[in-house]
Parts: sequence; C-alpha cells; structure tokens
Amino acid sequence: MTARVPVCVFAKPPRPGVSKTRIGDASGHAFAARLAAALFADTWSLVASLSWARPVLATTTRDLAPFGLAGPVEVWLQGDGDLGARMERILARSIDEAGRGIVVGADLPGLPRDRLTSARDALDQHDAVLGPARDGGFYLLGMRRVPAGALAELPWSTAETLACTERRMSDLGICATRIAPWFDLDVPADLVPARAALETCPFDAPRTLEVLRSLDAP
Repeated sequence: MTARVPVCVFAKPPRPGVSKTRIGDASGHAFAARLAAALFADTWSLVASLSWARPVLATTTRDLAPFGLAGPVEVWLQGDGDLGARMERILARSIDEAGRGIVVGADLPGLPRDRLTSARDALDQHDAVLGPARDGGFYLLGMRRVPAGALAELPWSTAETLACTERRMSDLGICATRIAPWFDLDVPADLVPARAALETCPFDAPRTLEVLRSLDAP
C-alpha cells in the first residue's frame, strides 16, 4: 500500500496584530485575524479531504485552539530560521518519513483540488514541483530530495522568489517542474479580486468568502 504523502500547511496562529498585518493596517487587525483564521480553515479542509494526503499542521505551537482544531491533528513545529530554513526542515522530515513531501501556504482561497493532485503526480517524475503565485513567489513546494541548504538565503516575499528558487534547484541538480498558478491573499489590493473569484465558486472557500462579505456589513 502506497504511503500517504505529507501535505504540510504552513501557518502561524491567527491573532490580531500578528496575522495579515498589511491587510490589518487598512481594514483593522481584528478583521485580518478573522480572515487568516478563515483562510486556514478552508485550506485545512481541502487538504484533509484528500484521501492520498497526510495532513500536517506545520506551525509554531502545539496549541490547536487558535486554529479552531480539535485533535487528533499531526503537528510539526517549524523551528527556527527564515522561511527557507523552516520549509527545508519540514520537507526533510516528510522525505525521511514518506519519501516525499509537499508544503503549502495557509492563505490560498479556493485552491482547486487538482493543484494538489498535480503536485503529487509531478513528484513521480521530478525531484521537486512548484506552484507559482501571481506575485512572483510560490504557493506550493513539493520535493522528494532536499540537500542541506537547498533553500538557504533565498529572497523571500519578492517578485524574484520563484525564479531564484528554480535557479538554486538547477544549480544543485534538482529536476524541478511547475504546476498551474494560483493566488494568495496578502495585501489590501487582493481583497476585491479574491472575493470576485470566490463569488463564482462559493463552496470552495466558504469561510473566507463569509469574512470577505463582512466588509460590506454596516
């Protein structure tokens, strides 16, 4: 029987003043925290619905209460370092335990199921797979081998993140491919287009859509 693939959702506990701060500065930090919680809940529900996936919460605490989850939930601590160091640590554990692993962000409203299935399938033929985000980064990274330092000192949260990551993998002899792009929700300008997209498929991210609609409430 084929082992289930760890799909590790990277998330920090949603809290006012900590979560989605750029959106919080514009729309209020209580709203931003509610939005972060809704985004996580929709992403977690998606991952948990996949029969082939082993859902893992990759976070900074073992306290599930801020996430609205009750056990049993598999929690892996991200540990110290920048995003690259933390992703590398989680991927290395996934590979050690299951031969491959996938990490995704927690802010992917309405992410289609086929993106995750495509990532799983890509790892049958490639060492790594990336899901491009529209801002120049990536929303998903899957690997079946991760040399030490593979993700070290890369430029995070820039328009060059994806390109630099792919160059690093090429330099290391890691055969990488891409799946179809998707969007995340990071800045105030993302709110209106995200809601417009979700209004056409409200059942894909119902909690996120509910929070976005609340901006219109008196």
